[in-house]
Amino acid sequence: MANNSILSGGGFHHIAIRVADFEASIRFYEALGFREKIRWGEGDSRGILLDSGDGNYMEIFAGGTREPKPEGALLHVAFRTDDINAAIEVARAAGAEVTVEPKDLIICPDPRTPVRIAFFKGPDGELIELFQSTGENPL
Repeated sequence: MANNSILSGGGFHHIAIRVADFEASIRFYEALGFREKIRWGEGDSRGILLDSGDGNYMEIFAGGTREPKPEGALLHVAFRTDDINAAIEVARAAGAEVTVEPKDLIICPDPRTPVRIAFFKGPDGELIELFQSTGENPL
C-alpha cells in the first residue's frame, strides 16, 4: 500500500478530532462522501472511523465542548506502520518524547478489530500516533 521505508509501510492512517455533537459530525462527513468503517463505545466514550474513500480515515470522538479552541478540535495525526516497535525506536532516536509505549488493544469487538498503537510528541508538541493493524479486520 505505502512505501515509506523508515516507518515500514507507513503513511497517513487517520486524523482524530473530538466533537461536541457526535451524530451531527458524522452526518457532515458522510455528506462529504466519508463512509463508516467501525464504531465503538457509548456516550462521551463513543468513537467512529470514517473512511475518506482511499483507506485513510477521519476518527471522531464524542465528548467535546462548544467552547472555542484556539487550535480547533484536532487531537492527533496517525501514521500507518507494519512494524510499530521499530517505528517507535526511530521516533525516539529522532528526539521524540514517547508518551504511550506500543500496546495492543481491541478497538471494536464486533467486528473484532485488534490493533497496536503508540504515541509520541513531535518537535512542537504535536501528538502523533503510530497505528498497526494486527488482525482479521485490517484498517
